[in-house]
Amino acid sequence: MDDKGRFLIPSRIRNEITGNVLILTRSVDRCLWIFTPEEWEKISELIMGASSMFNSRTRLLQRRIIAPAQECEIDKSGRITIPPTLRQSAGLESKKEAVILGVQNYMELWDIDTYNNYLLESEDDFLEAAEDLDKLLRKD
Repeated sequence: MDDKGRFLIPSRIRNEITGNVLILTRSVDRCLWIFTPEEWEKISELIMGASSMFNSRTRLLQRRIIAPAQECEIDKSGRITIPPTLRQSAGLESKKEAVILGVQNYMELWDIDTYNNYLLESEDDFLEAAEDLDKLLRKD
């Protein structure tokens, strides 16, 4: 992350993106989710379609995921400028290392220290999930 809040999208990821716009929003973890406009449309329609403004839990999802979403353009150098409010929500700081993860149809952008702490704190849950996955994969 540079001093202007810009993050370089790796070329191997940029090559998979159609167009030059990405949608960024808060994640349920302390990172940002990054979607192509097509994927964001699917996600936002699912959330809004299954939601009611009269239900407090769905309003919370709308306010925490849909409302903060912003379009960010990929510049000629392959960078996106992360809006200050989103940087703050994910603990992303200027001139500090960040990590981007590709997760099939979306990406996650993490502050490197927050990500490393997440890995350490979630190790037991990860091992349990791996056991569950083993059972699922071995089901005949």
